[in-house]
Amino acid sequence: MTPQQQVDVVIVGAGPVGLTLANILGLQGVRTLVVEERDSLIDYPRGVGLDDESLRTFQSIGLVGQILPHTVPNQILRFYDARRRLLAEMAPPDARFGWPKRNGFVQPMVDAELLAGLDRFDHVEVAWGRRMETASQSADDVTVEFADGIPTVRARYLVGCDGGRSATRHLMGVSFDGTTSATRWVVIDLANDPLGHPNSEVGADPDRPYASISIAHGIRRFEFMIHADETDEQAEDPEFVARLLAPFVPHPEKVDVIRRRVYTHHSRIAGAFREGRMLLAGDAAHLMPVWQGQGYNSGIRDAANLGWKLAAVVNGQAGDGLLDTYDVERRKHARAMIDLSTMVGRVISPTNRRVAALRDRMIRGASVVPTLKRYVLEMRFKPMPRYEHGAVHHPKPPTAASPVGTLFIQPRVDTREHSDVLLDDVVGPGFAVLCWNNDPRSLLGAEAFERWKALGAVFIAARPQTQLHWTGADAPEDPAVVVVGDRTGALKSWFDVHTESVLVLRPDRCIAGADIAQRAPELSSALFDVLKLTQGGGHGVGSPVLYVPQPTAQSSGTVAGTP
Repeated sequence: MTPQQQVDVVIVGAGPVGLTLANILGLQGVRTLVVEERDSLIDYPRGVGLDDESLRTFQSIGLVGQILPHTVPNQILRFYDARRRLLAEMAPPDARFGWPKRNGFVQPMVDAELLAGLDRFDHVEVAWGRRMETASQSADDVTVEFADGIPTVRARYLVGCDGGRSATRHLMGVSFDGTTSATRWVVIDLANDPLGHPNSEVGADPDRPYASISIAHGIRRFEFMIHADETDEQAEDPEFVARLLAPFVPHPEKVDVIRRRVYTHHSRIAGAFREGRMLLAGDAAHLMPVWQGQGYNSGIRDAANLGWKLAAVVNGQAGDGLLDTYDVERRKHARAMIDLSTMVGRVISPTNRRVAALRDRMIRGASVVPTLKRYVLEMRFKPMPRYEHGAVHHPKPPTAASPVGTLFIQPRVDTREHSDVLLDDVVGPGFAVLCWNNDPRSLLGAEAFERWKALGAVFIAARPQTQLHWTGADAPEDPAVVVVGDRTGALKSWFDVHTESVLVLRPDRCIAGADIAQRAPELSSALFDVLKLTQGGGHGVGSPVLYVPQPTAQSSGTVAGTP
C-alpha cells in the first residue's frame, strides 16, 4: 500500500450490492478496491427473497452454483385474512429468465459466496475496518481519504454502496426524498424452524398484521406490527416475543432466536444516482418497504446495470457519457418498485376492521375473475425493467410492441458442442448479436462485424433444433459464430410475436436494439452512437473472459469462446 494507492474504482460498502459490483468489475479486469468500515460481513439475515433477475446476475458472474444451495426455489407466498382464510396466492410458474421468480435465501451465506468470488481476482481488494472520511473529485479522478491515518486512495470512479445512511450520498450533496412510515415492526429470526414448511405467508390481520417466511437451512422469519402503545424495549423482551409467536408456534418459549430487531419502513430515493465521478447503488440510492422483497433485488439490478458500463468506460470501450444512462434507466424502475411495495404495505396493514373487511371482500371478488387471479398468482403486477431512454436504440417512431429496452429471455438451448445449457452461458459476459434463422456476419457486413468483434461480442445464429447440425456449401462453418438450437421452442415462440429478427444484447442481457434482418448494419451504426462506444474497441467487457463459470446442475458453464 503506497501513500497514494491508485485504482480504477473504489466501492464503499461490502454488502451484497458492493460485492456483486466488485465481481462484475473483477471479471472485466477493472482494478477495484472495496472498503468497509465493519470488520467483517454482517452475520444475520436481512433480505429473505431472491428473484429470477438476481439469480441471473449471479449466473453471469459465475457464482450461481455456489449460491443455489442457500436458497428455497419456487417459494409460494400466501395472503390470509384475520381468520387465516386464504385471500390470495403468489406461485409464479414460468422461468422465462432461466430461474424461478421467487426464492427464499439466507443472506449472510449468499453474501459470503459473493465475497469468496473475489478471491479469483488479483486486481480486486477488500479492505475491512476502513471508514471513508471524505472524498473529493477533480476532472480526472476521485481522492478518497480514510479515518485513523489510513493512506489516501485515488480512483477514476467511486461508487457508494453504503446503505440508507450513505456517507457517499452525503458527500455528493444529494437529497434522499420520500417518507418514513410511523409504523414499527419487529423482525424475529429463528433457527430450527418450528414450523418447517417451505413456504411463506402474510397475515392481513387488523389486530396485528404479520409475516411468516421460510428462508433456508432451517431458518424462519416472523415479522409483527408493533402498536403505538408498545415500546421498542417491550418488542425485544423475550416474554413479549413469546406472546407474539404463541398463535403460530406450540412452544414459543422453546424457540431458538437468532436475533430480534425493531425497524420502520422507508420509501425513499436519492435525488441523483450520479454526481460527476461519484455514483450510488443499492440502499444508498433507494429504500423501499419489505412487502415485495425487492430491496435486495433492486440493489443487484443496480450492480448489473452499472457494472458493465463502468467496465466499458474504464477499459476504453465507451465514453464517460455512458454512465449518465445509469440514472436514466434505473430511476424509473426503482421508483416503480418503491411505489408497489408501499401500496402493498398499505393493503396488508390497516388496523381498522371495517377497512380490512372491505379489502377482503374486494380481493375475494377479484379472485373469482380468472384473469385477475392469474395476474396475482403469476406476479404480473411486478414492474419489469423497460428502458425508454438510456443505452438503448428505439425504432422511430417508437412502438409499444418493440422489445427494445426489455430483458431478453433465457431458455435452455443446445449448441453443436453442448446440450441443454442456459442461453446466457452460451452468450458469455459481454455484448451479443443474436439473429434468428440468419448468419450474423452476412447481415452485419464486414465493418460492423469487426467492430462488434473488437468489443468482445459473441455472435449467435439461433435456429430451429432441426437445423442445429446442418452445414452445406452455402453455409460453411464460421468459427466466430455460435450456432444455437432452439431446444424447447422458446426462442421461436419469442420471435413469433416480434417482427424483429436481429437483436443486440447488452452485457446485462437487456435488448439494446432490434430490427428486421436487412437493417442490421443501420442498427449497429445507431447503437455505436447511443452506447458511446469507441471506434477502437478498447479492452474488457467480454474480451478477454477472465473467468469461466463452472458447470452446475442448472448452468452448464460458459460454452462460447472468445471470437
